[in-house]
This record gives sequence, structure tokens and C-alpha cells, in this order.
Amino acid sequence: MTKIETKYSVRDGGHYSPAVLWNGTLYISGQLSIDPETGAPPEGLRAQARQALRNLGTVLEAAGARRENVLMCRVYLPDVGYWGVLNEEYAAFFGTHKPARVVVPTGPLYGGCLVEIEAVAEAASLPQGG
Repeated sequence: MTKIETKYSVRDGGHYSPAVLWNGTLYISGQLSIDPETGAPPEGLRAQARQALRNLGTVLEAAGARRENVLMCRVYLPDVGYWGVLNEEYAAFFGTHKPARVVVPTGPLYGGCLVEIEAVAEAASLPQGG
């Protein structure tokens, strides 16, 4: 297994890796809607959806992967009423690529966030750890 780190990896002190590459698959931990520069979520659902997706992009980039490599996303929202706005931002982020997805209604998310996204991506062309 190969741990994937970003320059923001240790900000919250959680016991996890932003992503792990194993056997041709990249497993990306939940990316909250926290702005890594400020340590706080931006105002509003739309901005938070964009931020969580931007954070996902940061991890993909650190792994040498692209959005088109994403196979599946799990999106966590504290209210299914947010689905429409989330779907618009998700479509803008992925463009014509449509990974499999599930949207999971939850209770409150960490740090007052309104969005958390985890993903699985194809990474067969990336260097593999041993």
C-alpha cells in the first residue's frame, strides 16, 4: 500500500491517510468542505460543495490521478434537501464524466460542514507501493 499525502494532511490530527493506493485502486478518505487555508468551511451550501470537491481534486492531484479516474463517490449531507445544489456543483466538477454515486443523508458533519465526499478511483497507471 502507498499512502497519499497532501500539504494539508495533518491539519486535523485525525488517524487516517487522505488516500491509499493499492492494487490499481485509489481509496480517497472523506473530504470535508473545510477550506484548508482557513481551517473553516465557507459560507453556504454551494460554496461548501465546491470546497469539498476542490479538496477531492487536491487528493487526486497528489496521487497523480484525474477526475476522469474516479469510479465512485459517496457524498454525505446532513439534509437531503441539499441534493439539488450538490448535484449542480458535482456536475460542474466532473463535466461529462459520471462516476457512480450515492448521496447519504446523515446527522451533523464534523466542524459544521454541510458536505463530505469520499471516492474510489482507478489508478492502474500510477506507481504501486509494495
